[in-house]
Amino acid sequence: MTIPAGMIGIRHVALFIQDLESAIDFYTRVVGMHIEWQPDPDNVYLSNHGDVFALHRVDYKADPLQRLDHIGFALTEQAAVDGWFSHMQAHGVRITEAPKTHRDGSRGFYCLDSVGHLLEFIYHPPIARTLPSAQA
Repeated sequence: MTIPAGMIGIRHVALFIQDLESAIDFYTRVVGMHIEWQPDPDNVYLSNHGDVFALHRVDYKADPLQRLDHIGFALTEQAAVDGWFSHMQAHGVRITEAPKTHRDGSRGFYCLDSVGHLLEFIYHPPIARTLPSAQA
């Protein structure tokens, strides 16, 4: 079995958050991250100049202990997204969202792992710019 090229690693994590304002304050003021993008009042993407930490406001009524949204696998280029998508389809992986290019230039898709964790395979320009080959 051939594994597609282009994976950087796990450079992106997303959490469900009830008190988004408190979390933004903590991660920016205490941890030193900065807001990379806030598309609306319920979602914010923080960065430390390489990793992306997404916080999504949710109502915890269904399961107050579940805070993980998804795990993101960063890819080196947009073309790698389609390669990984085809790879997952070929292996019968359940796709939850087909590849999509976002307003910020990122491109990715979502699928489920074998036990139901939501995974995102994503090309994200700020992460790709941190690679040694991008800096040469």
